[in-house]
Amino acid sequence: MIRVMIIEDDRNIASLHSKFTEKVEGFTPAGIANSLEEAEEMAEILEPDLVLLDLFLPDGSGMEFLRGIRSKGIEADVILITAAKDVKSLQSAMRGGAFDYIVKPVIFERFKQSLNRYRDYTAELEKSATLEQGDIDHILDRHSENSIQDLPKGIYPITLKKITAVFDNGKDGLSAEEAGELIGASRNTARRYLEYLSETGFLYADIDYGAVGRPEKKFYRHN
Repeated sequence: MIRVMIIEDDRNIASLHSKFTEKVEGFTPAGIANSLEEAEEMAEILEPDLVLLDLFLPDGSGMEFLRGIRSKGIEADVILITAAKDVKSLQSAMRGGAFDYIVKPVIFERFKQSLNRYRDYTAELEKSATLEQGDIDHILDRHSENSIQDLPKGIYPITLKKITAVFDNGKDGLSAEEAGELIGASRNTARRYLEYLSETGFLYADIDYGAVGRPEKKFYRHN
């Protein structure tokens, strides 16, 4: 059985996620922590295989916990379950080694999909003490394909990274045409990604009336 620790400050949500965990074959709840301090203590004692982690805790950020277990060498994988929809939070989670990222409110089917994916991933790793390149590629490709499926139709990770990098590198107040030129894409393609990033909260749009000509929508990064 894969032992799961739940870190969630809302006790009702924590209880719900615990019940969800019990319903997925091969998983069992190992404990629930409602604060960062409690989570840090419990992680060392319980040594869970998997942690379901909220980002917003009353005494700190879930990212502090994620960085903490990495620095302490605690061998637990992490799935983020959070209300945060901004790209920066997603990027921080992925860079911290999170296995998956689920946005609240959690739908059981999405929850089950994530845990089943994790179970398949661990099963692949346990088949052999060593892996050939083909085995590694297979595992990584499956994880990448699942990540693509979590994005809306027409939004692809590589292009999304390109356009977020433009704003990360200091560019701001861009039109779809300007953003498209910077990433080598058409205006329509750039607009689709800019609108998506606006919906997720990474960007916001404003109308630039300019000195002459028709008004133009510009996109800015949230501070």
